[in-house]
Amino acid sequence: MTRFYLMRHGQTLFNTLNRIQGWCDSPLTEIGRDQARQVRAYFEKHDMTFDQYYCTTTERASDTVELATGRTDYHRIKGLKEMHFGIFEGQPEYLHPKTQIQGHFGDHYAKFGG
Repeated sequence: MTRFYLMRHGQTLFNTLNRIQGWCDSPLTEIGRDQARQVRAYFEKHDMTFDQYYCTTTERASDTVELATGRTDYHRIKGLKEMHFGIFEGQPEYLHPKTQIQGHFGDHYAKFGG
């Protein structure tokens, strides 16, 4: 049986500043680094090992996988990038359009280079 696990990166500087980040990158905070280390402790406690590791090309993702696994032999895949917000990258999160479903923006950002 094949199992596939997904994990989000740890807290970033932009998360603490309530900034929009998709393709732009911001570093993990110390809390974010600690979150990744907590994942590693969980994996070790439960004897969880994996055959392959993948992440986006962002620093926040690669730092998270390295801290969570202690490995550097993972694959950075461009196609795993987060949503691109165009000119809104790095801007305050309150600029996201109001939607019925949180985080569902349809093609709203396409007209802004996203």
